[in-house]
Amino acid sequence: MTDQMKTKTVLVTGATGYIGRRLTHRLLETSSLKVRLLVRNKNKVQVSIGDLVEIQEGTTFDKKSLAAALDGVDTAFYLIHSMGATEDYQNLDRVSAENFRDACIAAGVRRIIYLGGLGVKESASKHLLSRIETGEILSAHPDRIETIWLRAGVIIGSGSASFEIIRNLCQKLPAMITPRWVRSRTQPIGVEDVLSYLQGSVELPHQGNLMVDIGSEELSFKEMVQQAAEVMGLKRHLFPVPVLSPRLSSYWLVLFTPIPFKLASALVEGLKSETVLQNDNAAKLYPEIQPCSFKQAVAGALRELEQNQVISRWCDSTGQQACDIKDFDDPAGAILRDVRIVAFNNGERQKDVFQSACAVGGTNGWFKYNFLWQIRGILDKLVGGYGLSRGRRLSQELRVGDALDFWKVVDIKPGKRLLLYAQMKLPGQGWLEFDVQPDQLVQTAHFLPRGLLGRLYWYLVLPLHHFALNDLARTVVSNSTKLE
Repeated sequence: MTDQMKTKTVLVTGATGYIGRRLTHRLLETSSLKVRLLVRNKNKVQVSIGDLVEIQEGTTFDKKSLAAALDGVDTAFYLIHSMGATEDYQNLDRVSAENFRDACIAAGVRRIIYLGGLGVKESASKHLLSRIETGEILSAHPDRIETIWLRAGVIIGSGSASFEIIRNLCQKLPAMITPRWVRSRTQPIGVEDVLSYLQGSVELPHQGNLMVDIGSEELSFKEMVQQAAEVMGLKRHLFPVPVLSPRLSSYWLVLFTPIPFKLASALVEGLKSETVLQNDNAAKLYPEIQPCSFKQAVAGALRELEQNQVISRWCDSTGQQACDIKDFDDPAGAILRDVRIVAFNNGERQKDVFQSACAVGGTNGWFKYNFLWQIRGILDKLVGGYGLSRGRRLSQELRVGDALDFWKVVDIKPGKRLLLYAQMKLPGQGWLEFDVQPDQLVQTAHFLPRGLLGRLYWYLVLPLHHFALNDLARTVVSNSTKLE
């Protein structure tokens, strides 16, 4: 079909998150739809789809940008939740949902589609209660706007938090002493099936509000680990004990998986309660969708990892809001810097040096002094940070918004600039910048200290910078000659 024949416009919020990125790709396959994205930073939208979607910068807390994003929209996807990122996340979730619902009504939007979590109020965790409340807010005015509220439990797909936990536990621990909550029942679902339900909800012939619980077979967390191990060709044993508190369980997950403490705590609290289907609307209203089994979902996720085809990860939209060092005016010299300059000749082309910089971290490591980076990652984990275990989405490719160990990619100018924002625990804010010039690499570590402690921290780690950062810059340049 031509663009003129695409009559319906759909809006995707949370479009740079785990589900949002994948849903956007799915919707672009539907010729009868125009796709618009509401994002904080348009640079986080993949270059490959930038010309295929409409992009509106803004948030659900900015009513002006929200109104502009919803203008002419038929169906709006609400894929926003905080996962306990801040202390007042419940209030933020509430205000965000109210703003979005009211703006949709004002714009004449026909339908809101929301992805929430399985569970009942009586036994729900604090985080799940917030997601339930969000669904209730969005569907509070059925006489003015339709709402389809999809509810999923554990989502299994490459890069999902639940899959990363299960995969890491299976790979690292042949036997596990576990808390009692591993016996709680849930109904996991593959991410591709979640996307099918979301996509199918746009044209679903239904009026009014609708709650649809989605999932596959009923399993315990223990059974999921054991079945995932079987798919991986492993045998794993779990021994539930009554003495592990939720807090200890969270530290246990932090130690062996890429998940930071706050996210681990939210997931553990959720797993303590049973999250099974409360209705059969999915089977009744979406008969064409037959959810795959848990083992099939795990196998599909592993294939994507092996084939380097991971579209999105759980950490795409987590952590503090990353910013560019250019956003800070520094007339008083408050920003401290460590600059390393490495010249190169014509045989080491600018684009190759840039590509070499884009390959650092993850399984590629941090070169000669990788052990210093690993120690810093362990210390970061111990104080509730991400550590190095997040790795990277793909081994050779980066995009704005990608997590890279304990960094977040803030800016990419192909062949010229790569800027990483520090998401490790710091007494201040930090950046690592690779400025690739025609004849030299200028690598700069920027640090904006917070008070006296921040300055003390900087000067204490300077000796380590001498080794680790100097080696990093030199190895980035030397490795560029190995690129084809």
